[in-house]
Amino acid sequence: MAERARACSGVVKLSGGPFGTVATYLPGDRLTGVSADEREVEIAIVATLARPLPETAEEVRRAVADLAGNRPVNVRIDDIVEGS
Repeated sequence: MAERARACSGVVKLSGGPFGTVATYLPGDRLTGVSADEREVEIAIVATLARPLPETAEEVRRAVADLAGNRPVNVRIDDIVEGS
């Protein structure tokens, strides 16, 4: 999911949130910016103003929808930067 989200237009990088709570813990590793449980998927991003923010969020949602199964995908924009 992380690679797909990062590849979307308008996404600068993934974000762990202000307290680093948006993350998935893997054996020996921590994936910042994606959190998933049995109820939902949360993806936190830093976006650019190069395109409308709702379009960026929707592209991220569509990019990971097949991996989320029946869970809703919530895209959170934690920060906005100028440029691309």
